[in-house]
Amino acid sequence: MSEHPPDDFTAVDLAGASRHYGRRRALGRTTLTLRRGEIVGLLGPNGAGKSTLLGLLSTLVRPSAGQVLYGGAPAAEWGDVLRARIGVLGHDLFLYGDLSARENLEFFGRLYGVTPIAAAVDAALARARLVERAGDRVAGFSRGLRQRLALERALLHQPRLVLLDEPFTGLDDESTSLLAARLRELRDHDAIVVMATHDFESAEGLVDRVVCLRDGRTREVEVGGGALRGLYRRVMSEAWT
Repeated sequence: MSEHPPDDFTAVDLAGASRHYGRRRALGRTTLTLRRGEIVGLLGPNGAGKSTLLGLLSTLVRPSAGQVLYGGAPAAEWGDVLRARIGVLGHDLFLYGDLSARENLEFFGRLYGVTPIAAAVDAALARARLVERAGDRVAGFSRGLRQRLALERALLHQPRLVLLDEPFTGLDDESTSLLAARLRELRDHDAIVVMATHDFESAEGLVDRVVCLRDGRTREVEVGGGALRGLYRRVMSEAWT
């Protein structure tokens, strides 16, 4: 085993990583490099392998073959410090309805070991534009407000790698604009952002690169020269070798 890596990284590499469940291929052998300061969009139909790819990147799913390398080292060499550098926002927002917005952030901030926690929570509430609702129970929030809060919950510990699964689902125009601005801010601060989405309009002009998935296979596509939806349709209509 190599020397333990530092507590940060600037790139993530999938080196022939795949995942099978019995005989079913959820994700074929994938080689891909994700770099700091970029937003990568994952596009594909349901069941194409997007969530599996996010699971591999988050360390919650182990590859059946190949490796996922963080700064050149596999997750096993990092230990617990690696998950402290990863933020995840999925379909389950991981918020407690009986707690207030502030109490939710304080709870997760303590789990993450965030210090000073009061200042971090105040800043998160301000970014989510929830200062006036900080003391309200989350059970009474709309989907959009809960989504804003959950995003800041996932970012409270300032992760290097940010993984988002359909982050625009159920958002109104204001919340969509806030989310897009927040993602651009993360990119500007050298985060690695990976986002699975079906919302082409919201992702338009936001993603720097696109990875299309179909039947567990991946194809990296350059962005530019046309609408994202048209690009996706063209790639998906082509024969994949």
